Amino acid sequence: MADNGKLEKVLIHAYDDEEFRQKSELTPNPISLPVNPESFTQNFKVELNEQQGQGNQGTNPDYKGTKPEELKLDFVFDGTRVIEGYKYNGDDPSVKAQLDIFMNTVYNMDGEIHRPHFLQVQWGSFMFPCILSNLDLNYTLFKPNGDPLRVKASTTFLNYVAQKERVARERKRSPDLTHVRMVKAGDRLDLMTHKIYNKSQYVLQVAKANGLSTFREITPGDELIFPPLDKTSTA
Repeated sequence: MADNGKLEKVLIHAYDDEEFRQKSELTPNPISLPVNPESFTQNFKVELNEQQGQGNQGTNPDYKGTKPEELKLDFVFDGTRVIEGYKYNGDDPSVKAQLDIFMNTVYNMDGEIHRPHFLQVQWGSFMFPCILSNLDLNYTLFKPNGDPLRVKASTTFLNYVAQKERVARERKRSPDLTHVRMVKAGDRLDLMTHKIYNKSQYVLQVAKANGLSTFREITPGDELIFPPLDKTSTA
């Protein structure tokens, strides 16, 4: 819903490029879901390395990475004309025609870009740049001739970040680059080391790189460098 009380349909914008600048001209754009889902699900997942060392009873999970966010939407295509507020894309109200438009937008390969479209799912002010990762269609109602009258769609969209932007983000926090940080009140060198390298075991190497005789020898206002390190050494 928008703030003015007007019903906002879920819109799906289709793009030919991963920067989401060039809209596809091969399908109505944007299309709307014919009926809004009652809810949607966002899935966030952190990947951990939980491998247990030999002879250890417990584990100390290490951070491996953050999985792309998922958005899950469940909705229906309906040809019975009994659902209030139902919206059609294009001129043909049949379920088959609505499915064709939907599949051409989110699933079928576009011959111009040799892949399915890049998408943005919009619901009011909510925007989700993504690609389709999963689609289940459950046919539940039919005409006497076998044509579908109702289809339940379960979709999963995977958050998509353009390659250039993703690389830039990763390089900003890459442990293979030199970082400079100013010490603030309450900072500890072992925690600062862990934030840069995802492990605090390199704290002695960081202390040596900064000419510190002990890793506790830091004071607010100091500028510390965190260089690329020899990952095989902790000394």
